[in-house]
Amino acid sequence: MRTSRNTDSRKNARNQSGKGNKNRTGNTSNSNTNSKAGNSTRNTGSKNNKSTRNNRNTNSNSRPNGSSNSSNNLKNRSGNSGRSGNAKGAVRPTGRARTISGARVTGTAYRSDRERAARNSRTENNARAASNARTAGSGRAANNLKNSGSASSASNVKNSGRKRIFVKYMQEKLAATGIIILLLAAMVTWRLYTIITRNQDKYTQIVLAQQSYDSRVIPYRRGDIVDRNGTYLATTEKVYNLIIDPQQIMSKEENYLDASVNALVTVFGYDENTIRTLITENKDKAYIRYARKLSYDDKENFENYQKETNQANAKADSRARVKGVWFEDEYQRLYPYNSLACNVIGFSGTDSGLGGIEQSYNSSLIGTNGREYGYLNDDSNLERVIKPATNGNTVVSTIDVNIQNAVEKRIQEWEQQTGSKQIGVVVMDPDTAEVLAMASGSTFDLNNPRVIGDRFNDDQIWQFGLKEATATWNRKHKDEAPITQDQVRSHYSDDEIRSFGQQVAWNQIWRNYCISDTYEPGSPSKIFTVAAALEEGLISQNDTFFCDGFQEIAGVQIKCDAWKRGGHGVLTLEETLMQSCNDAMMQIAAKSGAAMFSRYQKMFGFGAKTGIDLPGEADTKNLIYDASNLRPVELATNSFGQGYNCTMIQMAAAYCSVINGGSYYEPHVVKQILDEQGSVVKKVEPKLVRETVSESTSTFIKHALFRTVNEGTGKAAAVAGYDIAGKTGTAEKIPRRQGNYLLSFCGFAPADDPQVLVYVTIDEPHVEDQAHSSFAAGVFSNIMQDILPYMNVFPAVDAQNVDESLAAQLPGSEGITDNNGAAAEQAPEETKVYDTDEYVDSADGGNGIPDNMPAGAETAETEIVIDPGTEVRDMDALPDVSAQVSVSAETEDEATQTAAPETDTTDTAEAAEASETGEGAADSLPAETSEGE
Repeated sequence: MRTSRNTDSRKNARNQSGKGNKNRTGNTSNSNTNSKAGNSTRNTGSKNNKSTRNNRNTNSNSRPNGSSNSSNNLKNRSGNSGRSGNAKGAVRPTGRARTISGARVTGTAYRSDRERAARNSRTENNARAASNARTAGSGRAANNLKNSGSASSASNVKNSGRKRIFVKYMQEKLAATGIIILLLAAMVTWRLYTIITRNQDKYTQIVLAQQSYDSRVIPYRRGDIVDRNGTYLATTEKVYNLIIDPQQIMSKEENYLDASVNALVTVFGYDENTIRTLITENKDKAYIRYARKLSYDDKENFENYQKETNQANAKADSRARVKGVWFEDEYQRLYPYNSLACNVIGFSGTDSGLGGIEQSYNSSLIGTNGREYGYLNDDSNLERVIKPATNGNTVVSTIDVNIQNAVEKRIQEWEQQTGSKQIGVVVMDPDTAEVLAMASGSTFDLNNPRVIGDRFNDDQIWQFGLKEATATWNRKHKDEAPITQDQVRSHYSDDEIRSFGQQVAWNQIWRNYCISDTYEPGSPSKIFTVAAALEEGLISQNDTFFCDGFQEIAGVQIKCDAWKRGGHGVLTLEETLMQSCNDAMMQIAAKSGAAMFSRYQKMFGFGAKTGIDLPGEADTKNLIYDASNLRPVELATNSFGQGYNCTMIQMAAAYCSVINGGSYYEPHVVKQILDEQGSVVKKVEPKLVRETVSESTSTFIKHALFRTVNEGTGKAAAVAGYDIAGKTGTAEKIPRRQGNYLLSFCGFAPADDPQVLVYVTIDEPHVEDQAHSSFAAGVFSNIMQDILPYMNVFPAVDAQNVDESLAAQLPGSEGITDNNGAAAEQAPEETKVYDTDEYVDSADGGNGIPDNMPAGAETAETEIVIDPGTEVRDMDALPDVSAQVSVSAETEDEATQTAAPETDTTDTAEAAEASETGEGAADSLPAETSEGE
């Protein structure tokens, strides 16, 4: 029965579905005209709804759990079928027409069939749920879909509309969109690849250029200066700069600030408020150099304190740390011997040397700073690289520390015992022109070169400033009217004037007297007059000359030192040098003539710079005569070293050329240059400039000068056991007849094979009677006593010191014998007595030397001297530097300390005639040239 019911129910459902379809396709106008049918249908729908709700309630209570959901679904579908019809009927007229038409045909039978179908469905679902609930559910859903008719079909269509289904045209659009996106992405990727490939370096550099990279300079070490034996004269030691990094300290202010400030205050004693303010106000800065040139001990003390403090805080679980303080390397110039050879060594400023070797060889002494920095390599990768500094080379000088010490010791003795306005000493190797020592009475501490001390007082510095400021203004404003010292304060402030004066004072202290100052050399130049005449064959070594005490030339009576006693009488050529005879020199110069004399004067290096490798050498080109203006009077005075100027280095170099066989070498103070590893970078070989005299002339001069020391005016220069040779000098300074003299002695040893030359000049000794060459000869002798044994120059064997026991064994004297076998009697040899001191008696007006100097005489240029004037003692007697160079006429404030030395008066005679002053040339007062700028 149940099966047949189900079959009948399915048939009825199909019939009703067919009727519904017919009604849907038929005339829909019935729904508009038959209102009763519409109302009947709504009523019927209402009843059906009630019935459906009742069935739901009944089923929910009676069905087991396994089939409850499926039954409810079927009920809902059945109920929804009716509701769907009613709803459609309420909304759409056509739907209502179809529903009404179906309702008329089926009537009550429709409801009974639906109920039976529901009961059959519940029974079938219960059976299937036991085996497979999912399969049963699917079967029931399919069975109910068939039995539901048009109402069930409408409900299923509604439920299926809730899922999103992509139809074909939507899938095509989606695929096309995806393809387009992929193509665009590929194009963008390819474009980026080409940009990176072609312009990678360019863009990388642009990016990196916008970033900041830390860069640190690594300073180089300035090269050392050593003497010829490797002793350090100037060296460089490492010092440290204190660097504060506020940025790091303030990055963790609570941890770093207090600890770092306390460390700086504790170790260095800095003011706490100052340090704290500096850090807090510069918190964006990473580098502040707070202190310079700290010692290694200072650096080590702070680092130890930092380490101990940080360790202690770490153990105490404290976060306080000393941070942001570090040390930067720097170098400081150091001169171990302070003032020793100060004028030769010079000193170093910030980046360059000033004076001496420090300035002349600055390019060799300096190095190249290194740097720690970041850069781009070939692959445009940023790399941090440290480029080490290249240190300077070591300069090996020709100076010998021991010889320099001996020279300066003897200079100090002279200054303490007698003193003078200035004293200079040059020691050279005659065969190479290497300077072994060079010193003067003006020294300064190379480690503190700007300390003036008590050399100049404030008034003197002010006067220096007024004068220099006036000269500076006039030089810079040549087109304007010159100003005077009274007007200078309207153009410069007082501080500027004092600064000028301080510069002048410094340069007076720093100037190298031996190469920067010029003077009239006096008698040492007589060997050049003799050598020139010998070379030209104008005289011979056997010639004799008669000295009557003076020569009258162009109406000017120029005297010899022996004029008071009637002159030296007859002298051989050697004796003219031994006795320093002015009369004989004037006779020789007259034979030579102006042209030849001037030519040899320049050949010996006068009138030109020697080329010594030191700054500040005076230029004497305007301080000697040319052949065109060398008149007879000037020729006569030039023959014995008056009337022209030279420097000490010029005279020493010229002497070396005469005594070494005639080779003029360029004087120099450096032997070689070494790199950091000690390899020779440059070797300074002796530079032969020219040949001056022949070997025979050289030998003659050496022998004559040997006799000068042994027998003549150079007796005070003798050194026991050594063959010493040399020439004295007593030059009268301009203005004449004032009693001011420059004394000198230029000598060498051994006499026959010179190994060392020493040249001494003393400017205006502090004595009443200055004109004694023995002052300079005595200083020379003391120096030679010290340096000859050190240089391994051995004493000469003296036959007079031979043991008498050995002398008795020697054969008897050989000689001519008479017929009886007795030795023939020989006439006793005449013994001459020579003057042992070159002395000028200035009581009666001196030697009558005129004041004539070259018309173009002017201040010689130097490289480090600012003052256009010269060193002075009495500020009230400052000369006009536009017309003068020397200050010989100035009045000294110092009292004379000692009396004139004792002199040998064995052969002294009183002069019978008074001097007569010539006219004309003696009245002219050209520019003085006692000292060059």
